[in-house]
Amino acid sequence: MKIFVPGRICLFGEHSDWAGGYRRINAGIEKGYAMIVGTNQGLYARVQPHPDKLILKATFEDGTKKGPFELPMDRDALLEEAMKGGFASYAAGVAYQILTHYRVRGLEIDNYMTDLPIQKGLSSSAAICVLVARAFNRVYDLKMTVRGEMEYGYMGEITTPSRCGRLDQGCAYGNRPVMMTFDGDRLDVKELNVPKTLHYVIVDLKAFKDTKEILAKLNQCYPFADNKLQQKVQEYLGPINADINERAMKALKCGDDVTLGKLMTEAQAKFDEHLQPACPSQLTSPVLHKLLAYEPIQPLILGGKGVGSQGDGTAQFLVKDEAAQNKVIAIIERDLKMPCMKLDIESVNRLRKAVIPAAGFGNQLFPATKTLKKEMFPIIDRDGRAKPVIMAIVEQVLNAGIEEVGLIIQEADRAFFEDFFHQRLPVEHANKLSKEDQRYMQHIMDIGNKVTFLIQESQEGFGHAVHCAKEWVGNEPFILMLGDHLFASDTDTPCIRQLLDLYERTGKSVVGLQETPAEKVKQFGCVTGVWEEGGSMLSITEFSEKPTVDYAKKHLVTQDVKDDHFLTIFGQYILTPRIFGLLEDNISRNMREGGEFQLTSCLDRLRQEEGFLGCRVKGKRFDIGNPNDYRQTIIDYRNT
Repeated sequence: MKIFVPGRICLFGEHSDWAGGYRRINAGIEKGYAMIVGTNQGLYARVQPHPDKLILKATFEDGTKKGPFELPMDRDALLEEAMKGGFASYAAGVAYQILTHYRVRGLEIDNYMTDLPIQKGLSSSAAICVLVARAFNRVYDLKMTVRGEMEYGYMGEITTPSRCGRLDQGCAYGNRPVMMTFDGDRLDVKELNVPKTLHYVIVDLKAFKDTKEILAKLNQCYPFADNKLQQKVQEYLGPINADINERAMKALKCGDDVTLGKLMTEAQAKFDEHLQPACPSQLTSPVLHKLLAYEPIQPLILGGKGVGSQGDGTAQFLVKDEAAQNKVIAIIERDLKMPCMKLDIESVNRLRKAVIPAAGFGNQLFPATKTLKKEMFPIIDRDGRAKPVIMAIVEQVLNAGIEEVGLIIQEADRAFFEDFFHQRLPVEHANKLSKEDQRYMQHIMDIGNKVTFLIQESQEGFGHAVHCAKEWVGNEPFILMLGDHLFASDTDTPCIRQLLDLYERTGKSVVGLQETPAEKVKQFGCVTGVWEEGGSMLSITEFSEKPTVDYAKKHLVTQDVKDDHFLTIFGQYILTPRIFGLLEDNISRNMREGGEFQLTSCLDRLRQEEGFLGCRVKGKRFDIGNPNDYRQTIIDYRNT
């Protein structure tokens, strides 16, 4: 198994993590706020289980190697190594914490490449800690969320002599900006999205700073300010920082890079005014300020500031575009001999495509399905119009802003679908239609131009059907909806739009969920997890395909779900293209479940690799897969 963990850059709010922690003692201190993002560079590792040892080896960009370090999976031995400090101590500290809370065996980690600069304010030590926590989580499927990996990374690092703040392990969230709020011992994390790619340049100042001295001097200003200097430190790390972060978050969400750049310059100026006097030997930072003011790069940048604890360690610039990014790097490396690296905050890929499997026979609706595909069965919508089920589903996804729809069908059924979506009625029939119905026929033709037929040559399960869309979808996220289910929202926001809103905010795969009583749980895919953002999204920790009631009661109970109810899959998904690789792996190895290639097991693997969110949909699902459900759908759907 391969794992990548990036470093992290603090865009705004350095020092606010530990400063906000003092609210445990002085509630009058403002909460800490910091906006961070993962770097493009980081740690790459291959991981696998080991019977009884923790083995770690690493290779750095310059070819330097460390290890292998071998430790028994014994709490006392791990703790002893962690307290020594040094590279191996971070892995030992995390392993100690994991072993304290979970039943695990050993782990072998080959950190075969690291392109992240070390000790430059980019949280390289935190990245090691998160890497080890993530490796244990995935190898032993410990059901941790990303937040859980972050927390164990933090606990592991503070088991060592390192006394990092809570900010560092935010690298667990990857190359997505997050806003972190520090309130005493409580930490809140909110993932953010940008509508366009932002380009940064990170610069190693090739100078020196004493982080311990900086932190020692600034910590003297807490928890209570005894003089004006200390008041100014608390003012900057409190209300001034809160204001800058609030404005930065709004600008980031709008893709307003000009305002973001100005805020970087403002944040640096106010940092210098308020914090520099508290530790002038380190925070006067002549090398940093010479670079920030370097005239040749000014036309290319939107703003700049220091990184991490500040001082003469690392600088960051927000630049105008990719061309400006390349020019700034060339100028700084040529004139000032300072190494640079790129950081791009990329927008979530816009969803353009939806996949709808419609190749099944519909054996429960035989003999009607001998003459008519179940997806072509008629229903009546809320406007009183009779239409095929597939038309209602396609209209829903197109109304949500999707541009193209791929219908997975059998070759033998192509004529059914071609005729409906692409053939006009004969003139003698068309002339008998009302003007409204004639306009609707044109509407069908317009929709047909957005529909592509994807052939499933043999029916070998839901996962196999989805895999048939691989070439058509390409390397893009996509919506997946069932071809024999209808959906109706209980609110003004359509069901699929509720999933889209969560995806656009987080960039992660999303599945719609509904509460289902225990006696019906064996009919559905089921999930459990941990609620985040006040219960608005579920960080999924397990997928289970049609579990028994006993299994569900033992493993799938979820907080804030009615007694004797479980969260089951609603029938709408947003998936990243990684799902195709996982499906292909199952198909190539002929890994069948119940004789077929299923989707649910691959969703669980996708969860382990990328994280997976659940959205409790405010709406209803209507099944037409059997006579009784189809009859009830005919009765109820029009009235939704």
